[in-house]
Amino acid sequence: MHHIHLAEGMRLRFPERSADFDQGVEIGIVAALMSQDPAEFSRRISSANLGQVRALVEQFGYRLVEGAATEEFVELTFYSRTARPRLRVVHSGA
Repeated sequence: MHHIHLAEGMRLRFPERSADFDQGVEIGIVAALMSQDPAEFSRRISSANLGQVRALVEQFGYRLVEGAATEEFVELTFYSRTARPRLRVVHSGA
């Protein structure tokens, strides 16, 4: 059993359920978010779910950027392929 990330500072857990159930809930949340077609969103998911998330990303037409990771969790940012990239001004020290 692990905590399922809903939003910043908000988590769910299902003490009487298996890890498979927890992973299914995580995938369901990610799929529901993608179906709403936001330009960008971030999630913290179980590392064991990364393969399924990658498959969803392809099906829904998103790009995936992996962030900080531990043995158990990984931070992911999802970008719609229709969203334009954000440009940043970079100042050189020279």
